[in-house]
Amino acid sequence: MPRVVHFEIHADDPARAAKFYTDLFDWSITKWDGPVDYWMVVTGPDSTPGINGGIMKRMHPLGGTDGVIAYVCTVQVDDLDRSVARGQELGGSVGLPRMPVPGVGWLAYLKDTEGNVFGLMQPDPAAK
Repeated sequence: MPRVVHFEIHADDPARAAKFYTDLFDWSITKWDGPVDYWMVVTGPDSTPGINGGIMKRMHPLGGTDGVIAYVCTVQVDDLDRSVARGQELGGSVGLPRMPVPGVGWLAYLKDTEGNVFGLMQPDPAAK
């Protein structure tokens, strides 16, 4: 079955987005040396589950009818409340507040500094 193998974050200011995600999740983000303004995102060691991605300059404005503006990916965190608070400190905002996903964990959606929505999930099988 197909599975997600890469993600992209579209940003008005890729350097600002890179700083936001580095400061929030301690991801390793480096500017690609290729012919396109692209930033490579490493979210963790290859020995652990997960995927890596990239950050690129947004090609169309938010709210427009053309182009890619977002694709929601969810990041597992140890402490949802702390991560939400840190995201807000870094210039993000709450899209949807903490909610249970019964038997799975606690989920919240944030908007990053570029207006993209992403999920944060704290595993908790007792969540109701």
